[in-house]
Amino acid sequence: MPPTNSPTLRQRRLGVELRKLRERAGLTVTGAAELLGVNQARISMIETGRTPISADRLRSMAHAYDCSDEELIDALASMTGRRTRGWWEEYRDHVPVALVDLAELEHHASALRAALLIHIPALLQTTDHARALFRSVVPPMRQYEIEHRLTHRIKRQSVLHREAPPPYTAIVHEAALLMGFGGPAVARAQLGHLLDMSELAHVTVRVIPFGADNFPTTGQSFDYVEGPVPQLDTVQLDSHHGACEFLDAEAQLSKYRAVLDRMESCALTPARTRDFIHQRIQDM
Repeated sequence: MPPTNSPTLRQRRLGVELRKLRERAGLTVTGAAELLGVNQARISMIETGRTPISADRLRSMAHAYDCSDEELIDALASMTGRRTRGWWEEYRDHVPVALVDLAELEHHASALRAALLIHIPALLQTTDHARALFRSVVPPMRQYEIEHRLTHRIKRQSVLHREAPPPYTAIVHEAALLMGFGGPAVARAQLGHLLDMSELAHVTVRVIPFGADNFPTTGQSFDYVEGPVPQLDTVQLDSHHGACEFLDAEAQLSKYRAVLDRMESCALTPARTRDFIHQRIQDM
């Protein structure tokens, strides 16, 4: 397969995981190349995601690296080949590349979890709410940039409406329910939409009220994207300058799983959350 000049996050992640397997086997790039009968450049290109590989080649590499975790090998094999030409590819020249990568991650996710302090989760936002958010960005976006971001965000939400959608859990602080982005009418409609989405069988919304005990926070909103095996999970952090940061080190994944579990432990139950949101709408 020919090399690619712009590997996706998924392709880069596959390369990273193969590098981890090689290093755990105690092999250098030179040693791996000799063992597999290829040149060093080939190994390097694979490990940076610049050269797609077949599932058979991956299994050969995993065997050469003495990996016996068949579940992990199967999961990695499912990531091989050329990039998926999903709907997100049409946005590669119109929105930050990290947002394209995030959409691809969500498409392949086994489950999705999100934690937010002052915002409604992107996958649960109304069009008017999302537009108001984009209009408030500093420095301001041009109108065509807003429209590209908006249509991209709305298309991301299709992951929750497709056949066999991934389970989605959103943990939202009460502060997010009080924000008035777009004005009272937009805010009210947004809470109504959040309430409606929470009724779906695969969507769980839980609110952390002010005064909740034992509330942990990293000070950032983040998404936790579950892969087919825990080793392939990914954390996506929002930054103050609008970019996405992706984390996948074992220690980082463990930390954010623990944060999410702690947040869920001090959040209202789904049923009480629906009552809470309904009361907030009544009070507006």
